[in-house]
Amino acid sequence: MTENKVRVLILRTAGTNCDQETGFAFKYFGARVEYAHINLVFNGKVSLRDFHILVIPGGFSYGDDIISGRILANELRLRLGPEVQRFIEDGKLIVGICNGFQVLVRAGILPGEMEGKTLWTPETSQTCTLTYNDSAKFEDRWVHLKRRGDSVWVKGLPDIIAVPVAHAEGKFLTETDGLLTGLKNNHQIAFCYCTENGNEPAYPGNPNGSVEHIAGITDKTGRILGMMPHPERHFFYYQHPCWTRLSAKGDLGDGAAVFQNGINYAKKNLL
Repeated sequence: MTENKVRVLILRTAGTNCDQETGFAFKYFGARVEYAHINLVFNGKVSLRDFHILVIPGGFSYGDDIISGRILANELRLRLGPEVQRFIEDGKLIVGICNGFQVLVRAGILPGEMEGKTLWTPETSQTCTLTYNDSAKFEDRWVHLKRRGDSVWVKGLPDIIAVPVAHAEGKFLTETDGLLTGLKNNHQIAFCYCTENGNEPAYPGNPNGSVEHIAGITDKTGRILGMMPHPERHFFYYQHPCWTRLSAKGDLGDGAAVFQNGINYAKKNLL
């Protein structure tokens, strides 16, 4: 792979169903995208070292048996731990959307408290979770998000964006109040649910009951992002259910900038 393009790996497994839409979003901004079943990485036919961005897309990996994202998280940590940790230490980017966010937190990759630890050993434990929605049902609706911080992935986004959610286990909780305070102090909260005007939401504006209305977080570097809403589903403005009443500023929707940010960062820092 010698071409001067950002190379993106979309990781798939049984139950993944948002890979094509997410891949399209990266391709739109000029990336070379490869879709690979995780077994290809296990057997060495695909190497993480050949890519700049690792993506764990939405869906229901392994049918969300046991609990959402747990099986794929265990595979990443226990079977690919050294490769994933090297990928992170090389300064590359990771994004997990919906089920991918669940995988990242259950693997201990987010919120990224890994200093002095190795990803594939028991000392790297899960410190936050995404659990069952307070409504006790699958939430499939549009929400508003307030951008927080200025990480790689969210830099330059509008203060408030509209994107859809589709999950049954999206309630973000931390193991301790201290960890939650750390996320705030370290500017690791990427998105929070809000009203259309940016105010504190009630249900269904916060569709799951997440603490502090958190919808997405990063690690301390801002290079690893996990978020429950689906930016790839509002890539073009006309994907919004009210698009005919919106004053569109170009063809792109609110979620497109997330992918553009990742590509721009990789072009500047990883090529």
